[in-house]
Amino acid sequence: MNTIPKVLPKPVIFVAFFIGLLSSVAFRAIILFQKFHPGWVRPVWYFGVIGYMVFFIYRYYISLRRKRAIAQSCIIEKIRDGQTLDSDDREAALYLLNSVRKSQEDWNYLAIFALSVIAIALDLLLPGH
Repeated sequence: MNTIPKVLPKPVIFVAFFIGLLSSVAFRAIILFQKFHPGWVRPVWYFGVIGYMVFFIYRYYISLRRKRAIAQSCIIEKIRDGQTLDSDDREAALYLLNSVRKSQEDWNYLAIFALSVIAIALDLLLPGH
């Protein structure tokens, strides 16, 4: 019985990316809110935390799906041992490769890095209150 999952639809992937990106922006924006609108710090912090909770549970789910596909197909052992891959094995390999290829996680990591640099620069350059 084939239990290899399918890659999630592109809109789901982009929504998760967008939630992660907005959460990242929220955390970095706290620096600005502390200086100019302190009353917004807590709501923005909660938005960031809840957004990250949604984003990281989604990433956890994706990670579990990938690991389950690897374990159920035993694809690592089959490749290591030079075994011929059957159609289910090829489907597992395609799922894993497509899942990584379609993932937006690299852009999320790059955005978090860039937004962190911008937040530090703004904190150092803007006058404090």
